[in-house]
Amino acid sequence: MTLRISLRDGEQMIVNGAVIRSVGRTDLCVENSVNLLRGREVMLQNDAITPAKRLYFACMMAYIDPAGAAVHHDEIVGFLRDLIIALEAHDAKAACARFARKVANGDFYRALADCRMLIEYETAALGRAASQAA
Repeated sequence: MTLRISLRDGEQMIVNGAVIRSVGRTDLCVENSVNLLRGREVMLQNDAITPAKRLYFACMMAYIDPAGAAVHHDEIVGFLRDLIIALEAHDAKAACARFARKVANGDFYRALADCRMLIEYETAALGRAASQAA
């Protein structure tokens, strides 16, 4: 199956661990299976400052670095354990369970989508906590 990707000028993506930046508007057709993340899906290590973001970063690394997946998997398990303990909402715990199933099956790319939901939940919860403290 062919995947067609359009990149804006300067947009970055990761293909099998290599960072690629487009020069000008670029259209790509990916003809085989690769580990690919578009710029908006990439998180820098310096941005992984909350439990859910650390979980996302570890999962992202397991996806783009299959050779180091075992090390990243151990990090994922630890971060997930910490996050589950901190969560209260049933929906967020259910997202953790979906995330864990996908990670257990090695489906790191799809697990990232569940992790983005957890980041949204975490952001909202931190906002509520800040407004209650004020």
